[in-house]
Formats: sequence, structure tokens, C-alpha cells
Amino acid sequence: MSERYSRQELFLPIGREGQKKIAAGHALIIGAGALGAGASESLVRAGIGRLTIVDRDYVEWSNLQRQQLYSENDVIKKLPKAIAARDRLQRINSEVSIEAKVMDVTAGDLAELPADCDLIIDATDNFDTRLLINDYAQFHGIPWIYGACVGSYGLTFTVIPGETPCLNCLLGHIPVGGETCDTAGIISPAVQMVVAHQTAEALKLLVGDRKSLRGKLISFDLWNNRQAAIDVSGLKRDDCPSCGNGRTYPYLSQSNHMHTAVLCGRDTVQIRPPKPLTRNLRELGRSLAESGYRVEGNDFLLMLHADGHRLVVFSDGRVLIHGTKDILQAKKLYHRYLGS
Repeated sequence: MSERYSRQELFLPIGREGQKKIAAGHALIIGAGALGAGASESLVRAGIGRLTIVDRDYVEWSNLQRQQLYSENDVIKKLPKAIAARDRLQRINSEVSIEAKVMDVTAGDLAELPADCDLIIDATDNFDTRLLINDYAQFHGIPWIYGACVGSYGLTFTVIPGETPCLNCLLGHIPVGGETCDTAGIISPAVQMVVAHQTAEALKLLVGDRKSLRGKLISFDLWNNRQAAIDVSGLKRDDCPSCGNGRTYPYLSQSNHMHTAVLCGRDTVQIRPPKPLTRNLRELGRSLAESGYRVEGNDFLLMLHADGHRLVVFSDGRVLIHGTKDILQAKKLYHRYLGS
């Protein structure tokens, strides 16, 4: 066992002292899909002392192409991703303390998250949760590492409270919706590239080498051979409600998250965004149709047929999901097909 981390200790920026810091570290990973599976395995193999994994979903066949911790047996058993990830990771490194939480992360659930962690890795699939993570991290002063990918494209940025712009500062400068892995697909190298950036930053934070943090927004498209490192330091806003001088942490309030309701007498869940928005129904319909989904509609609404359900989208952002009374399932379908 003394040889386990020897190659990592030979890397001078880590060394033996850095390895001790990693072993004393605690990371919170929110989301156990492709990014979460990759990041958690990298950190567990690196010898992190404690890991908390949070996810609301279970393992499906479509996950196996890119979500490296899971097996066909996990699909057959319909295991929650957090549980399947914990069990697999514990077999990889029994020295690590791993806690699995099967839960949806909403403003009302924050008390169940550990506020004593050293860093948070974003492995979610929607901006509703990311903005909640952002405010939670700002409130507790916890560094967090944003990551996203779809198709062959990826994006990542490390947020340091009090130093860098936060995600709320960057809104309007990064893509916040549109295509998802279920509508545009994804290739596993894009996942691995984001994971590599996220976990490298995580190791720097764990060993205390903050001067080596990249400090830039990284974006890339592996298929079209493009990469950019963008200096966004000038986007930090003094009036930002999440990290500015008069911060109010707006996304810690339930009122600033999507509103869900089971419609009385109907097998339907209604989802409304926290603030009114305007959806381009023609563009959305064209994108979904090109991905092979059955869509129909008019000037007032778009109807998508998928997974035995009907999703009716209105131009003001409101969505009716027919065929279920389960709010968690409805939210899953919403994010799967409509993005943020």
C-alpha cells in the first residue's frame, strides 16, 4: 500500500506533503453521470480522504457509453447512480470514505449537503442546479469547479469565492440552454477532457497550489479542433447578487427555482421557469426533429412525443409533461429534452 501513490508523489508540485493534504481532503461531487463518474474515480484513485456523491437518477443503458463507473448489472438492478458509484469506487480504493446521497438538489435540500468540504465539482446537467451550487459555494466560501459538455463541445471554469467572477457574473457570456446529450448526443472524449480539466484543478486546490489555477474559462470542440482559454476576470461584478458587495444569494431561495405542480385530476406535471422566458418554438422543434423525435405544434405551442410521454412547450417557457404525476421524473424529462 505504501507504493500506491508513489508515482503521484514523484510529481514535484504534489510530493509527499501534497499527498498528505489530498488524503485529508473532502470533495463534494454533485451529479454522478458522465462528469461525476469520471471526476470521482480520478479523485478516489488519487487518494482523496473523503468523497460525497449526490445524484437523483438511476443507471440506464444509454449511460454505459460514457459513464465509466457503471456496468450492465447496474442497469439490470436499476441501481441509483450514487449507490452504484459508491460501491464501485469502494472496490477501487477501500481507504477512501465515500458517502452516497440519493437526492435531488434543491434550495430546500441544502441542509443535507456537507458545508465542511474543501471543494465542489459540478457534474450536473442544468443551470437551475448550477446557480444553486454557485450561491451555496459563495455563502460558505467553498471553491467550486463548473463543467459542461454536449456533442464534442466542453466548457469548464473554476470559481473561487472572493477572487474570481461567479457563475451569476458570467451569465450572458456562456451558453445556458439548448441542446442536451439526449438531443444532440455526446462523445466520451469530450467528457474525459472536461473531467481532466476539473480534476487537475481539484488537485491544485487540495494541495494548496492556488497560484497554478488556470484562472480562465476553457472551451473546446474536439471534433472541429477548436480550443479557447478566455480571461473572464473583468466580468466580476460589484453589484452581483451572488458574490458582489451587497450579495443576497438569490438562488438559495425557492422562489428563484423552477416551479412544479401536479395538475389536479390529470396525469400531468406542470413546470414553470423561475422567471418568464421566450422560447423559439420553431427553432426548438427543428432541432428536436433533426434528432429524430416526433414533434408537432402551432404558433402557440410545441408538442414532443418521447419516452411514452408528451411534453407540451409554450413560448413563455411553461411545460406540461403528460403521462406522469412524479415530479422528479417530470424534471428529468424536462432537462433531458429541453436543457436548462
